[in-house]
Amino acid sequence: MDKISVFFMSMLPFIELRGAIPFGVSLGMTPFDATLLGFLGSMIPVPFILFTIRPIFNYLKTKKLFEGLIDKLSNRSVGGDGQKIIKYGVFGLIILVAIPIPGTGVWSGSLAASLLDMRFKLAFPAIMIGNFLAAIQIMTLSHGVLEILT
Repeated sequence: MDKISVFFMSMLPFIELRGAIPFGVSLGMTPFDATLLGFLGSMIPVPFILFTIRPIFNYLKTKKLFEGLIDKLSNRSVGGDGQKIIKYGVFGLIILVAIPIPGTGVWSGSLAASLLDMRFKLAFPAIMIGNFLAAIQIMTLSHGVLEILT
């Protein structure tokens, strides 16, 4: 049950593997198991976000209730972080996803890549690499460098 919890927790926006890995370790899972489950689970939403977010946003923009929220999300994604992604391309996307702080991660990276019309064959591997780098960082922070090496 713990493994299922970690796997599904890592799919959630804002929590992702940044919260799922420490949670798994706190439940007594090995850092490797928690990291593997967190990484795999956090990658599940990526293709869905990349392929569906623009049509969903376009539909919701036609609804008065959601218009402001969609504009805010779009501007935020394409704003500061989006400009860095445009400037640095795939490497910018990797960096955005790899930085283990709130507001970054696979959900933010997927949203930005989709709104910036980045092709799937470039965006998905970049998000996966960034997510892997974030997973290694979180695993190291969750369990300590010496604990992992021994």
